[in-house]
Amino acid sequence: MNLAELNNKQKEAVLYNEGPLLILAGAGSGKTKVLTTKIAYLIEEKNVSPYHILAITFTNKAALEMKERIHQLIGEESKQIQISTFHSFGLKLIRENVKLLGYQENFTIMDSDDSLTIIKKIMKEMNLDPKVYNPKGIRAKISNCKNEMMSPEIYERYVASDFEKIVLEVYQKYQKKLKSNNAMDFDDLLNLPIELFKKHKEVLQKYQERFQYILIDEYQDTNEPQYILSKMLSAKYQNICVVGDDSQAIFSWRGANYQKILNFEKDYKKAQVIMLEQNYRSTKKILEAANCVIRNNKQRKEKKLWTENEEGENIKYYRSYDGRDEAHYVSEKIKKLIEQGVSSEDIAILYRTNAQSRTMEEELLKEGTSYHVVGGVSFYARKEIKDLLAYLKLIHNPKDNVSLLRIINTPKRGIGLKTIEELTKKADQEKISLYEAISTGKELQFRQMIERLIQIKEEISLTELIEKVLDSSTLKQELENEGTMEAEIRLENLEEFKSITMAYEAREGEISLEDFLFEVSLVSDKDEYSSGQGKVNLMTVHSVKGLEYDYVFIIGLEEGLFPHINSLMDAGELEEERRLCYVAITRAKKDLYLLNARKRILFGKDQVNPPSRFIGEIDSNLIDSNFQESPEEKRLNEEDMFYEEDMNYEVGDYVYHETFGAGKVVEVTKDLVSVAFKHPIGIRKLMKNHKKLSKV
Repeated sequence: MNLAELNNKQKEAVLYNEGPLLILAGAGSGKTKVLTTKIAYLIEEKNVSPYHILAITFTNKAALEMKERIHQLIGEESKQIQISTFHSFGLKLIRENVKLLGYQENFTIMDSDDSLTIIKKIMKEMNLDPKVYNPKGIRAKISNCKNEMMSPEIYERYVASDFEKIVLEVYQKYQKKLKSNNAMDFDDLLNLPIELFKKHKEVLQKYQERFQYILIDEYQDTNEPQYILSKMLSAKYQNICVVGDDSQAIFSWRGANYQKILNFEKDYKKAQVIMLEQNYRSTKKILEAANCVIRNNKQRKEKKLWTENEEGENIKYYRSYDGRDEAHYVSEKIKKLIEQGVSSEDIAILYRTNAQSRTMEEELLKEGTSYHVVGGVSFYARKEIKDLLAYLKLIHNPKDNVSLLRIINTPKRGIGLKTIEELTKKADQEKISLYEAISTGKELQFRQMIERLIQIKEEISLTELIEKVLDSSTLKQELENEGTMEAEIRLENLEEFKSITMAYEAREGEISLEDFLFEVSLVSDKDEYSSGQGKVNLMTVHSVKGLEYDYVFIIGLEEGLFPHINSLMDAGELEEERRLCYVAITRAKKDLYLLNARKRILFGKDQVNPPSRFIGEIDSNLIDSNFQESPEEKRLNEEDMFYEEDMNYEVGDYVYHETFGAGKVVEVTKDLVSVAFKHPIGIRKLMKNHKKLSKV
């Protein structure tokens, strides 16, 4: 193979195949190129069978890109390689061993909304007030337990508070409901394979023999089940290559533990470590700014990105008067860039929270600038699509009570709550599914319709089945009769769904409802993302991971917003916010704009926040100091160190002091406020209206 296009470190990573390998790959360092070339090298030069290779990525989009790149390198042989996300791989293991796990073959996968529906039903049965016990909070707690591999039996050992006792009881009932529905949730796709391997050693040995070379991308984002699964599979041959960057670990709230990448050499004693530090994406000044910020983190592997790219422009920093002024500045700059010939899709506006997009959108609309918000309502989360999918899931698995309850009276067919309650009672008493409990009335007509669809599903194409469902259920007719603009949009979405199934049939050459439903269940919002053609991109910093743009605007760089208020009192969380800032900066290829506001309205409140510490961490010679201040900013009398309006503080408020840093209000008097700061500063009495002190 010709490896001439690789730099020395990349080449070293490709050629090392004799045991555990950790590739620490900085942002824009060509890690995908290294991974794909390495896989091709194993097959072409080391005569490894593609059948023995497992490659794991974190999104379907990344897996597809990897498949395409390897296909370009080695052709048809690439189709034998198992390239997928962890969840897709987990699903493959489950489907191949479903009977050993005690499920029937036509099981379904519950999405987060389905899980929430089950939890609400359980809470209703337990007479729990959802205003006191938040169902979403309980769902998150159960998901966290699963991400820590804590079954209800294990969780019970750690239960201490009354709330935890409630969570445990709901968790126990939730697991039983899933099993009786012949269903599993997204977290189970990782936990069940581990359970399978622990109970059936011969099955583990079979897969260890199958996957002799394992390559994992974005290793810093692995959670506990993903980590354990990797260790179990690689235990025999130890040919595990992981690629990642501890400086881009930003998903701890999802259960990811970046310590895994820091501890790789402890887990695998003979591990080789190779650093990819040459960046091919950004200018020298953008990279230096990123290095300035991240070096303030203590928990990290020491590395420094460098590039042979051009020096580039200084970073532009603009401190606006308020959020509206900030949005106006960005909108004007984007308008000028487009007038200069820059393509809209090469521009991104990044923010810490989704709530910040509203003001930005309004300003772009005023200027007539087309934009695309990433992470809006997912196509598969729209009501009409979820309704259609519920019909398909019930046809596939009649034991799916969640899907049945969603559609038994959608569209309305005169089946009331009393009927559903009686059905539920009968099903519980006889220990059967709701579908099996149906025997009379209008609900029997519903069951007969589903029965007819079940009978014909094997005889017609997937797209034809969709058409039959839309007609038989009257979903289509109801929207046509409504005749509103919203109904028209929903009809278009249902038609678009048919184009998805047609594309699936053309690609796969088969009409399996089962395979299609599994594929849809694994699609995430990020996988659905595609750059808005001819549109400016708006998204959170979490959503931009893995993407890059010529021109990047990071708005809202203020203490309490970015870094987020929840991180200010915790060193570990603050380091994650800094990694998030590092990710944001390294998305920019040519030009970077940093913005904040002296005050803004967010979540219905006026906020006065000082500039983010991350701006202060960047060397001043990298930042354009000749930026234009807003006219409103200039009018402010900087010598006046007190706010004119009375600043109302309450005990428990988080504040920021320009000298002492972040703190928490512990006492309030007429003119003074007592604030607890971190050791060694302690509690200080401060004047309430002084400009050095502000709420965050």
